[in-house]
Amino acid sequence: MIMYGGAMLYKDYPRPQLVRDSFFSLDGEWDYEIIGTENLKGRIRVPYSPECGMSGVGHVLLPTERLIYRKRVSIPLPFDKTKDTILLHFGAVDWKTTVRVDGEEVLVHRNGYLPFTIPLKKSEFDLEVEVEDPTDEGEQERGKQSLTPGGIWYRGQSGIWQSVWAEVVGKGYVESIRLDPRLDGFYITVKSESPSVTLTVEGTHYTFPCNSRYFITITNPRLWTPDEPNLYTFTLRTEDDEVKSYVGLRTFGVDSRGLLLNGNPIFHHGVLDQGYYREGLYTPPDEDTVISDLRRLKELGFNMVRKHIKIEDLRWYYYCDTLGLLVWQDMVNGGGKYSKITMHAPLFLKNYHINDRRYGRFSRRNAEVREEWTQNAEKTIDHLYNVTSLALWSPFNEGWGQFESAKVIKRLKRRDSSRPYDHASGWYDQGIGPFKSEHRYFRKYRFRKDRKGRVVILTEFGGYGLTLEWKNRETKAFDYGRYRTIEELTDAIVKLYRTEIIPARKKGLAASVYTQLTDVEGEENGLISYDRKILKVIPERIAEVSAELVRQ
Repeated sequence: MIMYGGAMLYKDYPRPQLVRDSFFSLDGEWDYEIIGTENLKGRIRVPYSPECGMSGVGHVLLPTERLIYRKRVSIPLPFDKTKDTILLHFGAVDWKTTVRVDGEEVLVHRNGYLPFTIPLKKSEFDLEVEVEDPTDEGEQERGKQSLTPGGIWYRGQSGIWQSVWAEVVGKGYVESIRLDPRLDGFYITVKSESPSVTLTVEGTHYTFPCNSRYFITITNPRLWTPDEPNLYTFTLRTEDDEVKSYVGLRTFGVDSRGLLLNGNPIFHHGVLDQGYYREGLYTPPDEDTVISDLRRLKELGFNMVRKHIKIEDLRWYYYCDTLGLLVWQDMVNGGGKYSKITMHAPLFLKNYHINDRRYGRFSRRNAEVREEWTQNAEKTIDHLYNVTSLALWSPFNEGWGQFESAKVIKRLKRRDSSRPYDHASGWYDQGIGPFKSEHRYFRKYRFRKDRKGRVVILTEFGGYGLTLEWKNRETKAFDYGRYRTIEELTDAIVKLYRTEIIPARKKGLAASVYTQLTDVEGEENGLISYDRKILKVIPERIAEVSAELVRQ
């Protein structure tokens, strides 16, 4: 079976590339208690952070406080001698998480963006989840969260912010899969205690050993592209398990012609996406909001989205796969308090560079935390490796917690050599890799070839603002140029593309990323309002200039 054009085959399922029938959601009302500066207790809506309105709490968790969730769990799934294990999944919990089952500590997890799973031999239990989160008072990965938000830094969020769910499995269940697409089929590795697995795709059955790489040939393959996002669905069966999945046939690369898709040059016409929502902060109010954002991008003529300093719910990537949007994935930044000079000097000083082995300048003195970040970057690659649309990794952005990028890239390539890496998005280029990556705000962009012969990509620019009044404004408005009406903003963006970006494209620019998809809190430079109610540009005109850019 081929999916095309955004079919919602797995709507609401938390893990679209490993789907089984025994699925039970634990999202909804939980008990909570906050212990510390201000003791609070009551009911909280999972998976929304206590800082956001949709949680029903509205409290900013401080570094000195502990957030405790409690829930009596009774999972109404088939539970017998052959299927005797409950897998309890947490999509993401920010940050340090201690899980107790019937009062016994079963796991401590230190990451706010990656999933974790707990196997249990019972389907009824008391569940307690304790969370601590220093936000930007710590050195852990935190994205753009801040206890003092303003400008490009946003409100902190804590606790459970992705789905909690369970499924029942037997001994030889499919633990994970790894997909390596080619243009005539795909390699697959199935991790399982079962000795073998049978894969069914397009009516053909393949049986092969688990825990070994096997190639699946596709006859008359239809490749995945943004214009035709073809996806092949398949089923995996072991003695104890059956799961459904999908794969897109495509390859990524880069050479002197620019970025490559399936061996052919393609201009990446993208937009920056912070992944924040007015009602839910990191968590969208509903799945239709996610789909609407991505469809609007397609309607405006974009073929790529740069996911900025955040790892999304797997369903977000599924919709990029099905709708046909290339994804650039940032790793989540961390480290100590960032130096304002390090962050802002390259905005105004040309060719300003610092060697990223100078740990102090990049707030990276702690060797243990540097290693923890690198391990989490490797886990991020493992987590998102199978995403069809994911075309490029960005480990560091504008020097936020950057360190030893040459060493880091070498290590990450052992995890994934199938995609290119933009080692330092914006500035603090270390002269390595296939890209010269530039950000341009406040000053006119003029294309210049890289002295090292690398491909030039403009990974942030624009940021034009249009203020829309709303009640209860909490932060000062921020943008990179202010306009008064939708018409004026549209004129400015179209002029920017026609006078700077399209001429640069003709000279060799390989990609451009406009800032940004939506307004976020006080940052009012989005194409769409923060509440998603207003499209702030005239869509036909943006789509027209998009077509001019892509077809050059």
